[in-house]
Amino acid sequence: MSLEPYQKISFEFFPPKTEEGRVKLLNVSKTLGQLDPAYFSVTFGAGGSTQQGTIDTVLDIKQQGFSAAPHLSCVGSTKENIRAILGNYKRNGIDRIVALRGDIPSGTLDVGEFRYANELVGFIREETGDHFHIEVAAYPEVHPQAANAQTDLANFKQKVDAGADSAITQYFFNFDAYVRFVEDCDKLGLNVPIVPGIMPITNYTQLARFSDMCGAEIPRWIRKRLEGFADDRDSIKAFGTDVVSELSQTLLDFGCPGLHFYSMNQTEASLAICRNLGIDVA
Repeated sequence: MSLEPYQKISFEFFPPKTEEGRVKLLNVSKTLGQLDPAYFSVTFGAGGSTQQGTIDTVLDIKQQGFSAAPHLSCVGSTKENIRAILGNYKRNGIDRIVALRGDIPSGTLDVGEFRYANELVGFIREETGDHFHIEVAAYPEVHPQAANAQTDLANFKQKVDAGADSAITQYFFNFDAYVRFVEDCDKLGLNVPIVPGIMPITNYTQLARFSDMCGAEIPRWIRKRLEGFADDRDSIKAFGTDVVSELSQTLLDFGCPGLHFYSMNQTEASLAICRNLGIDVA
């Protein structure tokens, strides 16, 4: 089984903090680039803490000949600052952005000139027209800070109405949550592609911590298996690859528009899943 023509894969990176990390990431993008991804996205630290790292990494990837999509977080920022970042990206030939609110640092009273991601999406459209393909975040299992599922869906609709082209979901392990979310969006006439976020399982402690923070449920049967492996990393990786490959295949069979892998700046786990899906070197 391989991808349908409309189904694309992409990978997320975070900006490396050292020159050694930068060299390593360039090798990772070169390797994963052989799978012909639509783009690589690069995360953005809260409050702009890694803004320069994001820009540098995006330009490195572009120099390799790949499409790169910087994450742009608006919390704690100003219109002037965002305008300057957008101008820099335009000048450097970047035409895709992942627009996010970002996490509000604890103790912060001033969230800046943007309170929500839909305001950032609207601002990007006002400033740059259709230059950027704008991705936004979607939450099949509901954003951890949302009052309820209906409120969260209404927030997502606001982002689409503001001009978002497509969405990437938070990772999940419950296929039904994605199906229900897509069906709910269809009922509201939200016809943008909603690409599932895929998290490879390589480290249970790390996965549990991430999942607690972002509201992604680890089903009990998966959790208990992973707990049973204790420190047996090879067993965790083998089981994780099987589980995530099966979920990914089910999503592709359902007709999802592609898969977005949270690579954690690694190649091995994402490559193993892609191999199981019949996605190989282009």
